[in-house]
Amino acid sequence: MAKRSLHASPSGIQQARRSFNRKGWTQENLAGEVNLKTRQPVWRFFTGRPIERHTFIELCTVLELDWREIAENPPAEFVELGEQAENVQIKDLVQQVRSQRQDKIQNQCGTLQLLDINRPVSINDIYIDVNILEEIPSQQWLEVSNLQDLSSTAFDRVGLGAVSLKQITGIHAIETYSKLRVLGKPGAGKTTFLQHLAIQCNQGNFAADRVPIFITLRDFADEFKAAGECSLLHYIQAEFLTSGIADQSVLETLLRQGSVLLLLDGLDEVLQPESKAVINEIRRFSENYQKNLFVVTCRTAAKPFTIQRFTDVEIAPFTQDQIAAFAQKWFAILTRAPIEEELAVQFIQKLDLPENLHLRRLVVNPLFLHLACWVFHRQEKFPTKNAQFYKQCLDLLLGKWDESRGIQRDEVYRGFLLPQKLRLMSQIAAATFEQGHHFFEQQEIEQYISDYVQDLPNAPTEPEELQLDSEGILKAIELQHGLLAERVRGIFSFSYLAFQEYFMARKIVASHNLQALEQALEHLVSHITEPRWREIFLLTAAMLRSADSLVQLMKQHIDAIVAQDPYLQEFLTWASQKSLLPPVPPAATRAVYLSLTQSPHLAPHFALACTLDQGMFLDVALDDLVLECAMGSSPDFAHAHACADALSNALVVVLDIGLQQTLQHLKDQLPDPAQDKTQFENWWQANHLAWTEQLKGAIAEHHNLQQNWHFSPEQQQVLQRYYDANQLLLDCLNSNCEVTEAVRQEIEAALLLPQKELEEREWRL
Repeated sequence: MAKRSLHASPSGIQQARRSFNRKGWTQENLAGEVNLKTRQPVWRFFTGRPIERHTFIELCTVLELDWREIAENPPAEFVELGEQAENVQIKDLVQQVRSQRQDKIQNQCGTLQLLDINRPVSINDIYIDVNILEEIPSQQWLEVSNLQDLSSTAFDRVGLGAVSLKQITGIHAIETYSKLRVLGKPGAGKTTFLQHLAIQCNQGNFAADRVPIFITLRDFADEFKAAGECSLLHYIQAEFLTSGIADQSVLETLLRQGSVLLLLDGLDEVLQPESKAVINEIRRFSENYQKNLFVVTCRTAAKPFTIQRFTDVEIAPFTQDQIAAFAQKWFAILTRAPIEEELAVQFIQKLDLPENLHLRRLVVNPLFLHLACWVFHRQEKFPTKNAQFYKQCLDLLLGKWDESRGIQRDEVYRGFLLPQKLRLMSQIAAATFEQGHHFFEQQEIEQYISDYVQDLPNAPTEPEELQLDSEGILKAIELQHGLLAERVRGIFSFSYLAFQEYFMARKIVASHNLQALEQALEHLVSHITEPRWREIFLLTAAMLRSADSLVQLMKQHIDAIVAQDPYLQEFLTWASQKSLLPPVPPAATRAVYLSLTQSPHLAPHFALACTLDQGMFLDVALDDLVLECAMGSSPDFAHAHACADALSNALVVVLDIGLQQTLQHLKDQLPDPAQDKTQFENWWQANHLAWTEQLKGAIAEHHNLQQNWHFSPEQQQVLQRYYDANQLLLDCLNSNCEVTEAVRQEIEAALLLPQKELEEREWRL
């Protein structure tokens, strides 16, 4: 049996002293580097007395010495250590230890406790294979000027690696790098990934020649704080003891043979001042036992927690396929009933709708995806008010997520209460959004924080102290909540554009008195023609206790867009007169005429008409499709065949008997393209111009359209802004916001009216 202690040879002591003197340490310094309670083992080491084998090796490692050259009569290999380990093949030992620790690993890693679900869930039932970014987005170098003009879609890609950065599977990353630090944003699935690795290893599906060991680093740090000793070896030995493995040499044999998969979870959860000692211990332990696999997880924002000789990678956002796979598993774990499978299909279908784009941008994060599934499961639909869902996401980030797992963080906010944190984020959002900035340099964001902090009671007065506070608060916001994220080096943004928009709207709604609210709403409405403010309008309308004042202000500003142009007023008067003819809502008809004038040779915008009257929208849209096909001049067979098909489709949906008869007569003139292609092509070349004119005439007569409206490019732009602003107003009214019925009816009746009729309505009222 190999010796459990070692002592230095005379020549080894001389080598150790030379190295010790070069470093300029004291014995207390060296004891601290090895996390020893006293310097007695150091004194014994330098005097050639026996000390515990692990401590001897650690001292040599810190002094950058080969312990075999320092020790007196060192053992040949540690595989000979221990009575149980003697003469046992390492493969047999791995299987034996895995068998003894089977229940332990299953209890540690086999289940998850999902938020708001009152029972544990098997990890195999919910886990989705993650992808890994080998290049850390936040470590790229870019100028802030390169980022400001990005679209909202591109915004979500910056720093997320959704498009531009290469991705590999999580398993491939572990197989590629023996020492790996896996970074990820809050809720990205870091812990779940480690638990999955532990279970797969324990079942022999991954790293079958190794023993999985899963350690929650905050528990290890608590043990270190209580015992005063930071030793992973001793901690794991104690953990082995709970599985009935009492012989300490078993663990050392596994480690020396490289037969351990060590999974260390939550480096960012270790509080100061233990974090430095824990990081040093991970580094030393991984260097002492280099043959093993090491995986450490940490939040992306905790970049100062660098571990030497570890490779950093980051968990990538979920792809659409991963989102779909997760949803199917999520709904399946609640119940095996067929209705749950149907709900999963409905969830994906509705998530893909254009009106749910805001949700799709959030659910690339597994935590928010779980929340979206939970909300959909309870209501069988997504929230009609986006603000409600954003608030739930923020509740998770601002405390509930850490609290659910018993995590305590360093208090860098100096006693900030939740309302103060929300006000700070709202102030940052308002300052940056007003300037049109989605990305901002670190110095800029720290100045916003400083401006807020200096107005608080007992705020520091010294500029240097205030600056340090601002730096600490920014780090805390990024690390603890993930609301602000360093997208590339030195450049920050809100982690999701939706959060910046939500806090911007919250700043408006949270105005401290009625006068301030009126001023804030007036300022908001001044941006009604700017597309980037669209979501702010919808969120503000949803968050106000009464949205009457907002929608009335919007209507006033919308009417003012075209009020000063006589020609546009004449056009609106014409559209208003035409709206009195069909037996459908006048506002719907006015919207149809407006949309048809926007682009007579391209697909028109019928969204406004659709909102006001679905049936009319369908009729007009199909008529316009026929017109679009017929107006083409190409005589080729494919185009002619497409026009014939479009005409057949129109006949199915057109309800007007006169138009239907006319279209049927025109269809009867066409040869059957399925019977004789050559005959059809010959007829089309000879007759398509005259036939097309008849078709256009029939549709024009049906709509009673005049084709003599000619708008300048500037007027077309004004009409487009007017049209879009009216659409936004309707979207606000239909967003389930709090608007009285009288105000709603008043606005809907006055939509798209010319100024003269609006003034007459006001006079009558």
